[in-house]
Amino acid sequence: MPAVTIRNLPAETHRALKQRAAAHGRSTEAEIRAILEAAVRPQERLAIGTALAAFGAEMGGLDLVVERDHTPVEPADFE
Repeated sequence: MPAVTIRNLPAETHRALKQRAAAHGRSTEAEIRAILEAAVRPQERLAIGTALAAFGAEMGGLDLVVERDHTPVEPADFE
């Protein structure tokens, strides 16, 4: 598993991290992992289709009728 070293962390920040970790009942290292996870990997992932549907509904919707073409496809001729 990769490791990260953080240099030049202000003493006040380190002290605040230790206090926050104690409040959550975990080590400072575990608290830092939790903070980083929450920052870069949100629990609820929003799918692009859901976002686009919500945007369309917010804009009043769109009445679009799409009919699929069921005509058989001709095979490619490479000669």
